Amino acid sequence: MEINQASEKFRGEEIAPMHTAEHILNGTMVKMFGCQRAHSSHIERKKSKCDYILPAQLVADEVAAIEAKVNEVIAADMPVTFEFAEVGNLRPGRFDLTRLPEDATQTVRIVHIGDYDECLCVGAHVEHTAEIGKFRISSTRYENGVQRIVFRLGKE
Repeated sequence: MEINQASEKFRGEEIAPMHTAEHILNGTMVKMFGCQRAHSSHIERKKSKCDYILPAQLVADEVAAIEAKVNEVIAADMPVTFEFAEVGNLRPGRFDLTRLPEDATQTVRIVHIGDYDECLCVGAHVEHTAEIGKFRISSTRYENGVQRIVFRLGKE
């Protein structure tokens, strides 16, 4: 059992930069395009992807603007903090509670990326955005109203 716990802890720390970058990407998509946060995502250490419901495919200038904004937030070295709250005490509409698992407790963790983004999350995160590294969108694909963004992190 201890080996599994250690392995899970390491995995969480290993993907913390990528997971935090996902939060920033989600916040950026909501702000720039008025869409919801990713309806599905797959986060890994080397390469990750998020899928967004959008009415049209992103064009090259939009993809470049997303990448630039995410890197701007990362470079701002914002603190990544969290708080706990009771679901019943949350302002209606603040978070999409339909995505909570059926067996979720009434206490949720809210992760804040400075004053840029906040969401409910139980995953591992860095302490400051500057720890993330350079964000790069490596590919995009649009199919049936779903915009996929594949991204990577690097040193520069």
